[in-house]
Amino acid sequence: MEIRNAALVLFAERGYAATTMADIGEAVGMRGPSLYKHVGSKQELLTQIMTGTMDDLPRNYRAVVAGCEDVVERLRRAAEAHVRYHARHRLEAFVGTREVRSPEEPHRTEVLQRRAAYEQAFRALLSEGVQAGRFSVTTVRLTSYAILDLGMGVPVWCREDGDLTEDQVVYQYGDFAVRLAGAR
Repeated sequence: MEIRNAALVLFAERGYAATTMADIGEAVGMRGPSLYKHVGSKQELLTQIMTGTMDDLPRNYRAVVAGCEDVVERLRRAAEAHVRYHARHRLEAFVGTREVRSPEEPHRTEVLQRRAAYEQAFRALLSEGVQAGRFSVTTVRLTSYAILDLGMGVPVWCREDGDLTEDQVVYQYGDFAVRLAGAR
């Protein structure tokens, strides 16, 4: 975990391509070649980070919408969970967005498929709301992208010592999502 966390920080600061195994080793007090006793490659570390994020986001989504019948409330909860994850896991979110093309195959396809499935869950929720007459959107796909982009921007500016608490940011962004969907 220490190696993974060091790689995460370096990928966020320098970018994946500019980070070497020697850099990661130095960050954990180990020579670069010694890292290979603990991890297969830099690519493996990136894949762990990105697939871990794409495991967590859908799991959080399912947990918050489970048992809730109201489609508007489910959208609010889903958007809030999305934003909260990005606020709490700023580095993972940043690396996951910036380095989305860096994984090699077959891992790139796996990450992109997981991202698409996560977006599809939001799209399905919005479609359900449109069909029920609870949402009014021009395009479901564009609205789902806009809602997801809300969360993806949070790591850029949201800080623990900022003017707003995490809960305030999460609630306000949940409200933004409901408004984007034209909730009635």
